[in-house]
Amino acid sequence: MKLRLMLWLLGLMLKRAQRRKPGFRRTLSEMRRLDWGIATEDLAIARHFRMSPQGIQTGAGLPVDLDLELRFEDEATAVRVLRKPTQQAFLDGMMAGKVRLVGDSSDLKKLQKLLKQL
Repeated sequence: MKLRLMLWLLGLMLKRAQRRKPGFRRTLSEMRRLDWGIATEDLAIARHFRMSPQGIQTGAGLPVDLDLELRFEDEATAVRVLRKPTQQAFLDGMMAGKVRLVGDSSDLKKLQKLLKQL
């Protein structure tokens, strides 16, 4: 339940940042588009985000056409990593096999650059 709430609030924060923060809008327009999602490995909890300069859409589940997916071993691991989403936390999780990146790692760098502006 905690992860579902965190992901829903993340969607609200992204939409709010797009409305209120010019730096966020500028960075998003430079990227043009980024479709990404977060889920547990068993897909019991999953949410996707479609971000473009025109707007941000969010929804439940993981469509197959996403640029980037972050998959976590379980809900507790996801909550722990997402509370402090540093590069080191992601690397440690990947090395331990608790976090899996599906997609291009350059998209992860773009996402981290964007999330710093929240």
